[in-house]
Amino acid sequence: MDFKMDEYTHAVVGKVFPPLGIRDKADLNDARWQYDCYLRLLRELNLEVVEVDFDYAFPENVLLEDLAIVCHGTALFTKPSSSVEDEMMKMIKHVMEKDLRQTVIDLEEPKAKLVGSDVLFTGREFFVGMSDESNEAGANAVAEAFPEFPCTPIKMSKRTRRLKSYITVAGSDILCVGASTEAQELLKRIEREATFSYKTLTVPEDRAANCLYINGTLVHRAIEEIPESFKVFCERIDFARRSICFSELAAISTGLTACSLLVGEH
Repeated sequence: MDFKMDEYTHAVVGKVFPPLGIRDKADLNDARWQYDCYLRLLRELNLEVVEVDFDYAFPENVLLEDLAIVCHGTALFTKPSSSVEDEMMKMIKHVMEKDLRQTVIDLEEPKAKLVGSDVLFTGREFFVGMSDESNEAGANAVAEAFPEFPCTPIKMSKRTRRLKSYITVAGSDILCVGASTEAQELLKRIEREATFSYKTLTVPEDRAANCLYINGTLVHRAIEEIPESFKVFCERIDFARRSICFSELAAISTGLTACSLLVGEH
């Protein structure tokens, strides 16, 4: 069966109340501005942005990636690591189930560990990075939640971070990967285990590897943040591209994938 990336219709995000107030910390101003630009871009890409008011402090209230894996009408929720995450998950579950008509599944296996930033969906199959926060039981939960897709655990070195810090999808059957030794080792493991074949786009800066592919458009970071990789995107990508600044939020997350849960047609 031939699969492709979801045509996304909605983006679930954390609500931040504008404008910036006098009590806001100065070091958060840039992050708030970058987040506003991010939401504006999602809307420009014809996504309906569903803002959820978690009533928690920015920027923790906009980092949603680790809480759930959403694909083809199913939302698999991970285990909360704190009371804050537990409350956020309850609110997202309500939105997913009641408003967006997704089938909600909880990670119930006691030994399972899983975070969304370790889960890479290519449109054809899943790869789950084996890290301190994700294990084989967690990968098995992904396989059970989405049985129509192959799911492969990928060993990660102890010195590495989340899988999507090094590899994401940059287009139909295109993987964007950093040039570092760690990123290239992960790519080799994925290529060895993959059920399908992919083209690769290697970028000089690992921080550039985390991008978003939304309905035919590649979203990557701005030239001032990834100058060398920006040249590669310009030279190698022959379809629609958009770039935004994301340095402040990327400093505390995997990057562009961290701040929304994309929901597609099913």
